Amino acid sequence: MDTPGHIALSRLAAQSRNVEKIAHNLANSGTPGFKAGRMLFDDWVAKSAGIARPGARDVAFVHDRASFRDQAAGKLTRTDNPLDIAIHGEGFFVIDTPRGERYTRAGRFTVAPDGRVTTSEGYALMDTDNRPLVVTEQDTNLTLAPDGSLSSQNGPLGRIRVVEFDDRNRLRPEGEVLFAADAPPRAMETPRLTQGMVEESNVEPIMEMNRLMAEVREFQFVSQFVEREGERQQSAIERLTRRRN
Repeated sequence: MDTPGHIALSRLAAQSRNVEKIAHNLANSGTPGFKAGRMLFDDWVAKSAGIARPGARDVAFVHDRASFRDQAAGKLTRTDNPLDIAIHGEGFFVIDTPRGERYTRAGRFTVAPDGRVTTSEGYALMDTDNRPLVVTEQDTNLTLAPDGSLSSQNGPLGRIRVVEFDDRNRLRPEGEVLFAADAPPRAMETPRLTQGMVEESNVEPIMEMNRLMAEVREFQFVSQFVEREGERQQSAIERLTRRRN
């Protein structure tokens, strides 16, 4: 295959991965705390090889340089569940996992059989003393202050730890709603939390569907180009063969 075909194939490969990314976003448009994934495209320039000749040019292939999660906040939905907690503005909850500390905006929590406040996967929500937040069977009326202080009719239970990062783009996604970090976070002294609300996914389904259709049409266009380029090459080979005969 010649250079135009290789360029088109590089575009198809990148386009295919982008379509998969958008489809994944749509599949998680109803996942609380999910952040849409995006891709960054760039040119990968291949220098012309061999002796310089008139008309020789560098060739730019399509390269999906990186992917990232859009950290824009999702809309807040009222649930009136006392352990549904939303963060206003900046900040992440700190979650204890078998792989270490992880961070999330998904504020849908529950009480495990041992009394720990956990995510749906069973990971503990941490307090400002870096311990799992615990609720006993006697703590039936839970109240959350805007600064993250959780209490019941029996008294204070602890304060939810909320952290922030200098550069959110350096967070590494793990699964759908968790993030890992190489740099240590900084504590937020005055977070703004609301009880009985949850942050939804920041995926806009209609806009994401439009983006998916546009990417699919682009993929089809490039596929047609590759097919026609193959037909052109086959036709050229047939003409050359007839001349030699």
